[in-house]
Amino acid sequence: MQLLNTSIRKLGALALVASLAFGPVPTQAQNLFAPVIRVNDSVVTAYELDQRARMLTVLRAPGNPQELARQQMIDDRLRIQAAEAAGIVPSPEEVLDGMAEFASRANLSREEFIQALEADGVSAETFRDFVRAGLSWRLLVQARFTGRVNLSEAEVDRALGASGGSSVRVLLSEIIMPAPPPQAEAVRARAERISQITSEAAFSQEARRYSATATRQAGGRLPWQNLDDLPPVLRPLVLALAPGEVTAPLPIPNAVALFQLRGIEETSYSAPTYSAIEYAAYYLPGGRSDATLAQARVLASKVDRCDDLYGIAQGQPAEVLDRQTLPPADIPTDIALELSKLDPGEVSTALTRSNGQTLMVLMLCGRTAEINEDVDRNQFAIGLRNQRLQSLAESYLSQLRADARIVSQ
Repeated sequence: MQLLNTSIRKLGALALVASLAFGPVPTQAQNLFAPVIRVNDSVVTAYELDQRARMLTVLRAPGNPQELARQQMIDDRLRIQAAEAAGIVPSPEEVLDGMAEFASRANLSREEFIQALEADGVSAETFRDFVRAGLSWRLLVQARFTGRVNLSEAEVDRALGASGGSSVRVLLSEIIMPAPPPQAEAVRARAERISQITSEAAFSQEARRYSATATRQAGGRLPWQNLDDLPPVLRPLVLALAPGEVTAPLPIPNAVALFQLRGIEETSYSAPTYSAIEYAAYYLPGGRSDATLAQARVLASKVDRCDDLYGIAQGQPAEVLDRQTLPPADIPTDIALELSKLDPGEVSTALTRSNGQTLMVLMLCGRTAEINEDVDRNQFAIGLRNQRLQSLAESYLSQLRADARIVSQ
């Protein structure tokens, strides 16, 4: 594997090992084994932290290796502590099998994988500790939660009705800047500048300053979204990004959009795809003026579903309310972006029409799921159970973090 078939270029690490084995331990080496993090009654040494960061770098894990290593080491300590408290300690044979299974993902044997890691200065013990923590947690989660994720046939049927599609989900931040004609050139220049940002904090600062969406106060941060929920035009742009990178400015009616990738992962089940999306747009004159936005908030408080908009529009010209049911690929990009953030019955007031003179009150009516008749029912049920098991595990780990005493030395 290209990620691991690298030449030996960490001679400093080998020199350190030799000095530890054959000579007095210098002060610098002693400091490597000093605690840098205390997690309840366990410690993480500088050496362990450095080793984990090296391994993450070799495996090209997304994000900052040092920050990710720190979080992983804290979580690993919590996982092992919880497992040991429950009487769960993997046997040496189970750990070796786990190492072999992990190595097989790179089409390597356990020995070949360890050799490749050692060529980059990562010890076999670091790999073993990584696998031991993950295996301890897996056994604990199975013992603690398996009985709570039983599925009825009806639940599987309902989930199958919303199945099919990509298993990739992404964590994005957004900036959508209004660009009425008099300001269009200045907004485009600003968007070009923002598109060069690689810092999440810097992007969030720009979002708070310039974005017109409801996520502005959160620094433009969006929750995890299935890739298939995004507009078709945006999916390849997002997949081309590395974490921290920003799309090129995306022109949409009366505005410019930018998206920063904060995270990407493959889930253990297939996310839903949709044959059609139904939405309604109610138009208010006045654009994004304070008075019009206040009127929109009052309107949103009075409606719970798209049918309620007919009562609001009664006696007005027909063009004030537009209700559509379209395949996802046929929905205008800016509308599709907003709909991807909404649940049925929710409203967005981020968009305008008529060169910014008309505010669009956009409501998602519903989504029609594609049913994949070729899905293996048993495999689908296993994936659904694993998804629920993972959710329970993540909640439990969050609870352990909240209850833990975590101190940086």
